[in-house]
Amino acid sequence: MRRSRHLSRRTFLTASAAGVVTAVTPPSQASAARGPRSSAAPAAYRTVGRVKEAAGGYVEYSWPGISFEGRFRGTGVGVVLDDAVNDYDVRIDGETARTLVTPGRTTAWIDGLPDGEHSVRLVKRTESTWAAGRFGGFTTAGGGVLLPAPKARSRQIEFIGDSYTAGYGNTSDSRDCSAGGGVDRNTNAGLAFPALTAAALGADHQQNAFSGRGMVRNYNGGEPGTDYRTYYDRALLHVAGDVWEKPDCWNPQVVVIGLGINDFSTPLRAGEPWATQGELIAAYESAYHGFLDKLRARYGSGTYLVVSATSVSGTTAFADTAERIVRDRAARGDDRVGHWYYDDPALDRLGCDWHPSLSDHRIIAGLLDRYLATLPLDW
Repeated sequence: MRRSRHLSRRTFLTASAAGVVTAVTPPSQASAARGPRSSAAPAAYRTVGRVKEAAGGYVEYSWPGISFEGRFRGTGVGVVLDDAVNDYDVRIDGETARTLVTPGRTTAWIDGLPDGEHSVRLVKRTESTWAAGRFGGFTTAGGGVLLPAPKARSRQIEFIGDSYTAGYGNTSDSRDCSAGGGVDRNTNAGLAFPALTAAALGADHQQNAFSGRGMVRNYNGGEPGTDYRTYYDRALLHVAGDVWEKPDCWNPQVVVIGLGINDFSTPLRAGEPWATQGELIAAYESAYHGFLDKLRARYGSGTYLVVSATSVSGTTAFADTAERIVRDRAARGDDRVGHWYYDDPALDRLGCDWHPSLSDHRIIAGLLDRYLATLPLDW
């Protein structure tokens, strides 16, 4: 049976933490693709996303869209990785110079650049909820010099969500992407609406997305006993009990939450905790208020919390409940919680499994940009 237009096998979670890591020496064990290169100095780079220090000078991570930014002078730069699971884009001076597909343990080189100063940005394209990627820094070709890392951007946005936020299957040219490399080869978090919105606003962003997870119910009732909240506090999604320590430098002015597609897009099944949709709505609403309380405690009264919703085939429960939650927050005296409903007749949902396409993500980013322009943000 054909999948309904708005049903997603996995759904979206969004952005997360920025930290600064400096004076990191690329691991000596990493192998260069064409023999060893030299570096004039230890690699200094900036991390935007949730990471944990690991052995051998690496950092490790799980969430999609995490990025590492550096600067160098010379004609080439090497990217030190130990990751046989994820795909990455390497951007030089703002343009994608190379895509690394499950690179393994290696140093990937970008050569032949004009001799001079350049920026380099490594972006994790894919989700890896079951495994961690490992980054060991940047290094330069002979004669090159690593320069101080770029400064953090003053604007910060955190995105929380499911597969829509992750960019699930967004680069596919077919809703059935099984013959074209599957979901992972057709996903680019760096071209999903959170990344596009942040880029347009000149903001750092976290893209804390976990496909298939809802606020209280996962897609089609899967993996009962867990939901998005089970994982939100983690840096490494596959490590039970892991806790990400928020750095002092991460204080987003806006948090955009997109959780609800998975809660409401499929019918309740026998044996689930909720006998009726009314019971599910009540549980969702209660959990959502608790999650907003948690975010408010973490980020303070000045951060604007955006409760987002979109269309779900066959029901308005998601959109109606999200709007009611925002009204309730206002009645409680929290006037920095907003409601953003997005939809557009031009959305084609041509990504994998009826997910938003690249064109859709550009449309959604534009809608969000216009909505954020209406908020009283102090940034």
